[in-house]
Amino acid sequence: MNDDHPPGHGPTRALTVADVLALPVLATGQPQVVTGVPHLDRPVRWVHITELTDPASFLKGGELVLTTGMPLPDDVMGVRRYVDELADVGAAALVIELVRRYHRPPDALVDACRLRDLPLVTLAKDVNFLEVTQVVHALLLGNQADAMRRTQRIHEAFTALTLRGAGPEDVVRAAAEMCGRTVVLENLVHQALICEPSGSTVEEALTDWEERSRATGTDDRAARGAADWLTAPVEYQGERWGRVVMLPARSDGPAFGLEDITVLERTAMALTVARLIHPTPWERTAHRNALRDLVEQRHRSAEDARARCAALGLPADGSRFLAALVELRAGGAGTEPEARLFQELRAAGVPALVGELAPDRLGVLLALRPSQPWRPVVERLCGLALGLAPRAVVTVGSEVADLSDTARSFREAARVAEATPPGQPLPADRSFHELSDIGLHRLLYALREDTRIQEYTEQQLGRLIDHDAQHGTDLLTTLRHYLDAAGNKTTAARRGGLSRETMYQRLRTVERLLDRDLESGEQRTELHVALTALDAVRAH
Repeated sequence: MNDDHPPGHGPTRALTVADVLALPVLATGQPQVVTGVPHLDRPVRWVHITELTDPASFLKGGELVLTTGMPLPDDVMGVRRYVDELADVGAAALVIELVRRYHRPPDALVDACRLRDLPLVTLAKDVNFLEVTQVVHALLLGNQADAMRRTQRIHEAFTALTLRGAGPEDVVRAAAEMCGRTVVLENLVHQALICEPSGSTVEEALTDWEERSRATGTDDRAARGAADWLTAPVEYQGERWGRVVMLPARSDGPAFGLEDITVLERTAMALTVARLIHPTPWERTAHRNALRDLVEQRHRSAEDARARCAALGLPADGSRFLAALVELRAGGAGTEPEARLFQELRAAGVPALVGELAPDRLGVLLALRPSQPWRPVVERLCGLALGLAPRAVVTVGSEVADLSDTARSFREAARVAEATPPGQPLPADRSFHELSDIGLHRLLYALREDTRIQEYTEQQLGRLIDHDAQHGTDLLTTLRHYLDAAGNKTTAARRGGLSRETMYQRLRTVERLLDRDLESGEQRTELHVALTALDAVRAH
């Protein structure tokens, strides 16, 4: 192992002033930082030994300047000019040896460096400057070679993503994993469509997203924004479509480097290609994914869910929520029903997320103001849905006060949908179905595929059905009339167009075949449930 490697210095971080000062070859001189302690994280691009009175003319920026102090001017103005030139060119730090000319740093030098925020480091003992340059330059060249290899791997990774037709989620996830930072894809109206957190939560990344994003401005290339975000534009068919954002690490994390810029630029390129080969609008995909995560409760926390939905434009704070399902039965919805329904709701001033949860089933999450009644909003939704598909069916769950409870509201809406047979008439006072509509018939319709229901039906009515099939009778209809009349034989006979004697005779045959007592209220109830279940199974 080489002891001259700086402590904690890895291949993904630039060599800093602090790293160089920690090298054994320089530590033997007992370095003392006099000014500029907050700036010791400045990257060192090169080391420059000088005994000139105007060294800045030979610098390009980022150099650690080593001097014995011999060329320093004697006058205060000369010292200030010397420091100003170093600071103006962007020198990383000034290191002066206190062995030959000085035994303490001149006050004018200290004041000038402090004024320009230039780190000033003194060495109490003699140090071989040439050895310092050899060690540091070897480290820098090694880092450059490592950086080239890593850059090559970055290009290869994104090329592979593009060749296999990766979608935007895959591209953003790969970028976050490569750089270890949170990466966000947003559209032109600053809605965060995809967020891949790294070292933070979705809540931390997306809280007040639109406001923070607008404050950064826009750029046509990878650039650092006003909030110290790294951003790059994403295009579609030659026009700006949105941008990809790389968020800074936490306060104790590393600053952005050249590799981060490379990752971001390749991310933007890969997303531009992905936008061409994935025709589904990414806003729709973002809504769909957000809804599915809510339905399946895949969010890490309720705070993450609120931040994500708010970043998509849904008012998440101070709102109440209602889940609705739109069943586009028998087709007729045309193309892109998600987009059309969302646009219609937005035009009507109804905040909502809209996404496909299953084939021909759209999920809608409505955001309501605190005092806003929900029924008129759902009626508006029904009108829009019927405009998409004339036979559309809308079902709703219960109103909830928090996004974390929307999964329950969606489950309730799904139960109502499962219990709504095709052609089920709507209540007279509304255009949608809700939980209170589920009676016995609709409950059994929802359970029609359960083998226990089917076995119960066959056990109760199978012999009667078989008898009708074998003898051409219609005793099942007679039983239906009797049960619908609540055991009133006269009413049942009139409904069946039979004489009372014929009705009595047929009911005795039913009792014999089924071994049941039709005078028993409990047994009549059992048979009525079985007959209702049979209707549900046959309707399916």
